[in-house]
Amino acid sequence: MVAHSSDDVRGTLYIVATPIGNLDDFSIRAEKTLRDVDYIAAEDTRHTRRLLNHFGIEAKLFSIHDHNEKDKSEYVASLLEEGKNVALVSDAGTPLISDPGYHIVSFLRARGLTVTPVPGACALISALCASGLPTDQFFFAGFVPAKSKARCDLFESWKKQTGTVVFYESTHRIYDSIKDVLNVYGDDARLVLAREVTKTFETFLSGTAAEILAMFDADANQMRGEFVVMLSFIQESGDEKELESKRILGILLEDLPVKQAAAMAAKLTGEKKNHLYKMALEMQGE
Repeated sequence: MVAHSSDDVRGTLYIVATPIGNLDDFSIRAEKTLRDVDYIAAEDTRHTRRLLNHFGIEAKLFSIHDHNEKDKSEYVASLLEEGKNVALVSDAGTPLISDPGYHIVSFLRARGLTVTPVPGACALISALCASGLPTDQFFFAGFVPAKSKARCDLFESWKKQTGTVVFYESTHRIYDSIKDVLNVYGDDARLVLAREVTKTFETFLSGTAAEILAMFDADANQMRGEFVVMLSFIQESGDEKELESKRILGILLEDLPVKQAAAMAAKLTGEKKNHLYKMALEMQGE
């Protein structure tokens, strides 16, 4: 049985992740939670009903989507205050990650009600961990704008972004989005596109924007499905080179004066001595 919160009167909202393609990714805990709760709040009740039927789960369903979740917040709160347990699910993956649920969770937290996650599949994390791009820092942008001008403006704002940038895109706009990446970054961004993650035709495409577009032109099937687009700007930002210069300077400054350390670092890295001298002064100031 799903346990109530420490307050026997109040129930809990469970944020339940569901498979993004492969039904074997449905966790035992997630299945048990959906069996035991009193209600399931679904982004699309027809879609969720198919999942429930597959696993033989009977449940009372009601819909929560982008257009009604603010209005449904009070209703969900009232259910929890009556001692009912509710599960929130999206059509696929982890709720609230580019899916409805934020307003309800925020509302319930403000009321002091219990919200707990039941982790599972997430397209963002699944794609990123298999991409081969840096994962120590990443920025998730959700879905990018549909219009090219707004999309390019957003891409332009990422030029100072550290780490890997990740966004979702649909089959209908993937070509135009990658074309805009090419227009903004040229060959200075390394891309990995994860298509149909965990599904039958799962594919990872890697290269520059121009190379990805060439793959699309050669095989239109590569534009089918749902995409996780990942960009790394190491080439453009020079962060890797800068970090290596600082590392070398740090070692040299332990035994040498600033001027000598900068001169030696210039020989080792090929960077300009004046630039390294200023960097050394800044490092000493820090």
